[in-house]
Order: sequence, then structure tokens, then C-alpha cells
Amino acid sequence: MQSHILSIILFTPLVGALVLLFVPKENKGAIRWIANIFSLGGFLISLPLVPMFWAQRFEVTPTHFKFLEGTPNNWIPSIGAGYNLGIDGISFLLIMLTTLLGWISILSSWTAIEIRVKEYYVWFLVLQTGMLGVFMALDFFLFFVFWEAMLVPMYLLIGIWGGPRKLYAAIKFFLYTLLGSVLMLLGILFLYFHHHTVTGVFTFSIPELYKTAPLIPFHTAIWLFVAFFIGFAIKVPMFPFHTWLPDAHVEAPTAGSVILAGVLLKMGTYGFVRFSLPFFPAVVSHPRVQSWMIGLSLVGIIYGALVSLMQKDMKKLVAYSSVSHLGFCTLGIFTLNSMGLTGSVLQQINHGISTGALFLIVGILYERRHTREIAEYGGISNVMPLYATITMIMFLSSMGLPLLNGFVGEFTILQGAFTANWKWAAWAAPGVVLAAAYLLWLYQRVFFGTVTNPKNEKLHDLTPREILTFVPLIIMALWIGVYPKPFFQILEQPVNQIVQTIHDNSNANAPVNAQVAPAPAPQALAVVGPKVVGTNVAGPKASN
Repeated sequence: MQSHILSIILFTPLVGALVLLFVPKENKGAIRWIANIFSLGGFLISLPLVPMFWAQRFEVTPTHFKFLEGTPNNWIPSIGAGYNLGIDGISFLLIMLTTLLGWISILSSWTAIEIRVKEYYVWFLVLQTGMLGVFMALDFFLFFVFWEAMLVPMYLLIGIWGGPRKLYAAIKFFLYTLLGSVLMLLGILFLYFHHHTVTGVFTFSIPELYKTAPLIPFHTAIWLFVAFFIGFAIKVPMFPFHTWLPDAHVEAPTAGSVILAGVLLKMGTYGFVRFSLPFFPAVVSHPRVQSWMIGLSLVGIIYGALVSLMQKDMKKLVAYSSVSHLGFCTLGIFTLNSMGLTGSVLQQINHGISTGALFLIVGILYERRHTREIAEYGGISNVMPLYATITMIMFLSSMGLPLLNGFVGEFTILQGAFTANWKWAAWAAPGVVLAAAYLLWLYQRVFFGTVTNPKNEKLHDLTPREILTFVPLIIMALWIGVYPKPFFQILEQPVNQIVQTIHDNSNANAPVNAQVAPAPAPQALAVVGPKVVGTNVAGPKASN
């Protein structure tokens, strides 16, 4: 099982989708049970990966990836494409988040979806496979197939089962993401042909492209970085590429919003970490480029929080909060030090847990009242005390209260930002205060006081199924908040390797015609650790 664990996890949801094709569409009960069984099965099958990965967390491999499957160019040899899978600590955490939120999303859809039930669950399971494939692929051609495979299911989930403006939101989401994908494809093709120029070999193997990408001339690498940046920035989304997100979130069904915020937005941040940093180290460490990336992140943090304060729709408020929270993630990435990068990846996991729960919370009220207007509510804690308690826990988690997951991620990011430049941390810190402001104000208006609207007097509290969707998220929020050490250990090796790659290749004047750089010796990687933590690799001094 261990030699093919990634393929098993990857294709379990797809098998469920194929099984559903043979179930009559009139049998909605059987369809729901089968979809939930396969989504839960996908999560349970991923659990053995935890002890397997933990046992190898400090093991050094030539490619720095573990659980490798396939060989280069074994899929379409004529173009150098291969079915190659592998993970490191970063992708491991994102895979576990995907399997967990995939199960929770499908479980939350039990009573929410009444039309075209069969198609809904089929597309959701296909979407799950696409997301997992992005985090596992070690071949650029395979990566791009999975990246594009996510577009159609998400477009249909919004366009068919969404709200009143679903078609507008779905088309906007599709066009934005497709634009970014096209630019990224051009960048991939350049890396592909550049590798052939240097080595004489055509391959889409990501570990192989890592070796030759830093040899690209600086003036060319800037354009390549921009191509990848637009593709990933739209997906995050970073300011000013964020305008598709509120529409998509507001119109998407609850489960669609959960998986969109919890996993799909992480594709962009994952792309920055996996590709932009190691492929273009001289570009990202250039002071002017780094300043632009940090500036956009800081604007996103403050802008997203301020706009959240102005919202009258609960779902749109949570959507804009994602712009702010993901701004912290990109801030951590472009500090270019181990502390900031570790905090960024951990905060990506935290955002999936907390914001996924927030969309579930909004969806539960919407199912009962069919409105998300904040003014329609008040005093809800009197009639739904359990719901109010869980909401408060997840609100505190999202705003970064100590002993909950959000605090650990934000604190680590701010520590990394302060190490790089104290002004960055100073500008980002108000985002934490504003997050507390818009979340606590929302809680006050919806839950405190007396029930003023007669329509809210007979709302029933959470059902056992609804409680079950929150339990794993609360457990994870408390675990990361109280004892985050295992997560830092999992991220230590891949993060330090990325930072070391940037540090070693940050000279913008590297020889254009240099030979292929050999892979770092395994014993050298073992000592990359505390010395790298907190190191500011940006700026003229480090570049020399």
C-alpha cells in the first residue's frame, strides 16, 4: 500500500464518481449515501499517510520528495510527460486538508441540494480528485491537467446549484482562472524548452526543471515570473485580482464555498511556494520585486478587512475576510525566510479550517431562513445556543485568539516579517485588529440581544449531522493552537530547502551559459536548519 498510497488517495473520489454514474438519478437517498461513503472513505484512506509520512519526515531524498510514484517521461514519452507523484511536508498538509474538507463539504450537502442530485455529487467527487492531483503531481504536464480539470466542476457547481446571479459568477470565475492558466502554460512551455536547450532532454519533470530554471537570464526570468505570478495571484486571490471571489462565494452553494475557500484558494499560494520561489530565486529576492509582492499583500490585508466591515451580507463578509487572511499568507511567502514561509503554509491550513467552518455556519442559517442579510437576525443565541457556541469558537479561531490555530499562524508570519523588515510587520498588524472588529461586530448583531424578528423564534438548533461537520474542525483548531510542534517539524525540511535554494541562487548576475547545477548533496541538506531560520535573504547584501 505504501508504494501506491498517493494513487489510492488520488483516485478514491473518482471511483465514487464512476459508481454514481450507474445509480438511477431518481434514487436520491442511495446517491447521497454512496457519495458520503466515498468521501469519508477518501479521508479514512488518507489517514495511514500520517504515520507513514511522520516516520520519514526528516529523511533526505535526492529529489526532496517522498512516496515517489512513476518515472520521468513514462506517460507520453514523445513529449517527455510522465505520471509522477510525490509529496513533501507542504503538500502533505494540504492533501490532508483536502480529504478532510472534501468529506465535510459533501456531508453538509445532505439537505441543501435537492435538484440534479446525481450530477452534483459526481462533479464534486471529480473536483476532489483534481485538487488532490495538483498537490501530488511532480510532472508539469500532469500538474496542468489537474489544474485545468478543477475548472469545469467548480464552474458547474456555481452555475447550476448557485444563487440568483450564479451564471454571472460562474463565468467570471472561469474567465479569470482561465486567463491565469494560459499565461502559466506559456511559462511552463518556456521552462520545458529551456531545459532542452541546456541538457538536450525534453521533460516536464519538476525536479529536473528545478536544476535548470535558475540558469535562465534575469531579464527573461522576470517575464516568466510575471506569467506564473498572474496565474497564481488570480487563484489566491491577491489584490487587485480578487474581484471574482466575492461573487463566486456568494452565489456558490455552501459546500462549494467551503471547498473554494478551504482548498482551491490554496492552489495559488501553493504555486508560489512550489514554483515561483525555487524557479526564479534571483527575481523573487530582487529588492524591487520583493517590495511589490509585500506591498500587494499588505494592501490585501487591510483592504479585505475594511471592506468586510462594510458588508451587509454574511457570506460576502466572510469572502472578503479571505482576501485579508490570504494576504497574510502571501506576506509570509515573500518574506523569503524560514519563519515567514513556515507561518504562511501553516496559516493556509488554518484558513481552510476556520473559513471553511465560517461558510458552514452561514450556510446553516441560510438553509433555515433563506437569507444571509445580517439585519434579518438578532438574538439567535437564545434559540440556537449550541450553534452560537460553535460559531464563537470558530470566530475566535479566525481572528487569531491565543490557544487557537489562527494565532500560531499569524504570529509566525509577523515574526518572519519583522525579521525581514519591521515596517512590514507594523503595516500588517492592524489586519489582526480589524479581523477581530468585523467578526465580533457580526457576532454581536446576529447572536446577542433579544429575538426581534418573529421568523427567528422557532429556529431549531444543530442536528447531529451538522454537529459532526464541525467536530473535526474544532479539534484541529485546538490542536494547532495548543500544540503546533508536529506541524513545524513536518514543514522544517521543505521550507529550509526552499529558503536555501533562494539564498544560493539569489545573484541576479548568474552566468547565462553556466552548466547544469548539480543537486545539493544530501548531507548538506541535513544541516540547513536553525542557521536559515529568520535569515533575510532579500536585499543587496544577501544577493552578494
